[in-house]
Amino acid sequence: MSKRTKQVIRAVLGIALAIGIISWGFPRLAHTTWAAVFENLKAVSPWHSLGFLGLVLVGLWSYTFTFTGSLPGLSHWRAFVVNICGSSVSNLLPGGGAVGLAATYTILRSWGFKNRDVSTSAIVTGVWNTLARIALPIIAIIMLWWGNDGLPAALTRLAWGGALTGLTILGVFVAILASEKAAQTIGRGLDRVLAPLFRRRKRTMSIADLVHDMRGRINDVVRNGWLQMTLGMVGFFGFYYLLFVLIMRAVGVDELPLGILFAAFAIGRLLTAVGVTPGGLGITESAMVFALVEWGADGTAALTGAILFSIFTHLMEVPLGALGWLTWSMSPKAAPEEIEAAEATAH
Repeated sequence: MSKRTKQVIRAVLGIALAIGIISWGFPRLAHTTWAAVFENLKAVSPWHSLGFLGLVLVGLWSYTFTFTGSLPGLSHWRAFVVNICGSSVSNLLPGGGAVGLAATYTILRSWGFKNRDVSTSAIVTGVWNTLARIALPIIAIIMLWWGNDGLPAALTRLAWGGALTGLTILGVFVAILASEKAAQTIGRGLDRVLAPLFRRRKRTMSIADLVHDMRGRINDVVRNGWLQMTLGMVGFFGFYYLLFVLIMRAVGVDELPLGILFAAFAIGRLLTAVGVTPGGLGITESAMVFALVEWGADGTAALTGAILFSIFTHLMEVPLGALGWLTWSMSPKAAPEEIEAAEATAH
């Protein structure tokens, strides 16, 4: 079976799983019916929807600060375009992150950015995104403890797991930046672990050599852009959390305190990394609905809010991405010889 055939089968199964969870699993999880959910949706006016869309756009624009901080020379407008293009592709396919990364790489290269700079940006923003999503359950634990709202065992375990994972990732990242010896040790270790994956592929550079090559550039990006990238992530998740709260209040989840709403939001954002379905569709909403219902929310209202939040933060990125691709197609491109000259100068 060819690699492309496996990818198609994986995509079909992932989409089928998402459809099954949404159509059959959601009503049973929330102890409600689709008729009740659709009736509850009538409470959301067009003005509400416009406001929700505005918050999505502000959140996506906030993320451009993370992008521009990781890639000097990238404007905020271009960062916005490449972000919505990559996200739209990622949200269409199970495990679409790799496809979205390839789209991001293609767009940035067409604008004349060097291969090495794009690779560095991808690594740094990937680490920042991962750490931010892992940090959310930990913040939720603090908010629940501070507000005396109770600490559910499931969330506590999730937060501790996220903390340990985050500290491991952060420790490896800091070690690579701080010590050439540590970077080489980690690189050689990854070489041994990943060797079976590369047996049938030719590699011009080992992971240890790649770590050494990129270490200086990553250091420069982090040293100069860490604050801007961090503020971008705070803005992105902050506006999305505000969107989550306003949607839940609009559909009738108004009895739960902000700490519990943040905990449900944190669980959902963490599970968007699950690549079984497109963008974690179905899985993230199930986790949020389960958490909200367990904490006392009405099942119909919780499911309505989770679906509406998914529409604006997941499905809405697809038409936005289409506009982004159209904008990119009409944008001026760097000539191939200019890119080659830039690469030659970098070497």
